[in-house]
Amino acid sequence: MLCYEGKLSLYCFVSAVFSLALQWIFFELGVFAVEVGFWIKAGFLGVYYLVLNVVIRLKFNTKDYQIAVRATFLGAVFSLGCIIFQNCTEEYKSFGVYVTLMSVFHYSEYLGIAFCNPKTLSSDSFILNHSLHYALAATASWVEYFVEVYFFPDMKTYQLLWLLGLVLCFTGEALRKLAMITASKNFSHIVQFEHHQGHELVTHGVYSLMRHPSYVGWFWWSIGTQVVLANPVCFIIYTIASWKFFHDRIFMEEITLLNFFGEEYYKYQQRVPTGLPFIRGFKVEL
Repeated sequence: MLCYEGKLSLYCFVSAVFSLALQWIFFELGVFAVEVGFWIKAGFLGVYYLVLNVVIRLKFNTKDYQIAVRATFLGAVFSLGCIIFQNCTEEYKSFGVYVTLMSVFHYSEYLGIAFCNPKTLSSDSFILNHSLHYALAATASWVEYFVEVYFFPDMKTYQLLWLLGLVLCFTGEALRKLAMITASKNFSHIVQFEHHQGHELVTHGVYSLMRHPSYVGWFWWSIGTQVVLANPVCFIIYTIASWKFFHDRIFMEEITLLNFFGEEYYKYQQRVPTGLPFIRGFKVEL
């Protein structure tokens, strides 16, 4: 059963997607009986989004507003990605795909926690403010994309490339969400340093194939986004940076898990790999 916060976020996300998309469709069909250009349409939707935020601020209390404004933003971003893909020239279509992928990833992170572990749910569960490094990495990918569009537009028009990236992102996303659902109440965005009552070691389902499926999914999703954008520089940087991040994160987390579960986790380590290439995790030498 989806909790109240999850239902609120879903309502706001879906409402933003459909209200913005429908207005664009009305423009395209000429329902408003006025012929306007792309940027005027975009400007109108921008004003509508601002008005929508004012309505949300007036309607909800502080806690609910923090959820509603983020879900609405991600719904608007999803619509924006669809509009870019549908209306822009060939070299920009992959950016439209990328924008929708970013929207779905961040919103589904919140919705996933709302389903599997609502006790840990907060506005931070959208992980929009994940870290400064995450923001810088995203910005770097946008800069590379638009610089290359300007100087080498043809390199952004290979449909098979962004389709390959799409497969990587969908696979990574599906694996991460499957891990969240399988772990259920044991899943958290934050590494736990205290063994709380009811915290269990999950070794069934996808966890029987790899020790850290949520990290594996995120790793391939992050790389997939750069394949979608056809960003050769950021593809290399993302691969190295993501590998290093998860290498260090898994090492730290497994020290904690060994403290929590002792021999049970040690035996689990012996029979199941981490799932990430060339990452062994923290190994106890006996």
